[in-house]
Amino acid sequence: MKQCFLTRRGPKAIGPYSTAAILDGVCYLSGMIPVDPATGSLASGGIEEQARQVFENMKAVLEEMDLSMADILKTTVFLTDLNDFGAVNEIYAAYFGPDYPARSCVQVSALPKGARIEVEAIAARK
Repeated sequence: MKQCFLTRRGPKAIGPYSTAAILDGVCYLSGMIPVDPATGSLASGGIEEQARQVFENMKAVLEEMDLSMADILKTTVFLTDLNDFGAVNEIYAAYFGPDYPARSCVQVSALPKGARIEVEAIAARK
C-alpha cells in the first residue's frame, strides 16, 4: 500500500503533493527547489548556492525517513540554463560521490518561484 510522507524539516510543498511517496521499498521524492525551509524563500545567490540548498533539503528530508543520499538510485536534475551544468556537477559530486546514482539532466524554460534548479529522486528503503 502506498505511504505518503510530508516533511517537517524540509521545505513545505507549494502545491497539492506529498514530499515523498513510498511503495514496496522504493521512495519517490518530489522535486526539490532551493527554498530555505526556515523562511520559505528562495535561497539567495547564484546556481552554486541554489544547488547546495536543494541538496541540503534532500538530505534533511531523507534523514527524516531514516535514509541518506547514499540510498538514492536515480535523480532527475532540471536546470533553467544548461550553462550551469558544470557548476552543478561539482556540487552534485560532493553530495553523491563516489557511488553516484543514475541521473538525467534537462533544461526547462522555467521552475517554480523562479528557481534555477530542481531535483527529484528515487531512493531504496532499507
